[in-house]
Amino acid sequence: MGSRAAAERLLDAGGVLVDGVPLSKSHRLAGGERVELEPPVTPRSELEPEAIDLRIVYDDEHLLVVDKPAGLVVHPAAGHATGTLVHGLLGHAVAGGDESERPGIVHRLDRDTSGLLVVARSAEAHRRLQALIRRREVERHYLALVVGRPRSRTGRIEAAIGRDRQDPTRQSLDTATPRDAITHFELVELYPRHALLDVRLETGRTHQIRVHLAAIDLPVAGDPVYGRPGDLGLERQFLHAARLAFPHPFTGERIETESPLPPDLAAALETARAA
Repeated sequence: MGSRAAAERLLDAGGVLVDGVPLSKSHRLAGGERVELEPPVTPRSELEPEAIDLRIVYDDEHLLVVDKPAGLVVHPAAGHATGTLVHGLLGHAVAGGDESERPGIVHRLDRDTSGLLVVARSAEAHRRLQALIRRREVERHYLALVVGRPRSRTGRIEAAIGRDRQDPTRQSLDTATPRDAITHFELVELYPRHALLDVRLETGRTHQIRVHLAAIDLPVAGDPVYGRPGDLGLERQFLHAARLAFPHPFTGERIETESPLPPDLAAALETARAA
């Protein structure tokens, strides 16, 4: 099974016929129709491997878990044709997915968010990992330092997110294209002006944690878009994917990985404690 985005692209391109006629993705089947499709052939990636120093925390024949440093873009995009995490991973035989520029990529982190990502090494591994994410069996825990004090020790934020109506570079609750988004948080430690939270994603929308925390008046420290840029001397948002756990997609064995705070975030945390 491919991704929903791939299915939508196939429909938009007229690659699905209902009784011999291409119809819009909003069309509802009544039953008894003949549906034909020809899955597109994923073009071979023309990306070249690059020597990028990566910390691999788990590795087997099916998948690997990488600890991404801040500042590294996950896959090629506008303005980032080279020097991405994908370029560094090509030497590790990653594969899978329906986009040639994103081989093996199952989920993503923002450029300036550090921490753990699981990456597939085959098309079947990619499909199975995506299924785990859809079933919400991949546990993604982040450490976030926020400005302010939460009203409770634990919380659940459920608010749809999409591209902002006014600024297409931002995600927002004020959107014409809402997608369900759920974030859980638990207080780890309180400081004079900040709080350290353990944040767990139930869904994985773009900028989800940053948007949701800002919406409840707990902006992420150092966040240049949704939070407090430059707070505590930070040059990026204090957001780190610290723990990733999931059942192995082939064996069922539980995989648990952890990543310590990078030096810049650890230093900011000490400053927050002493503030």
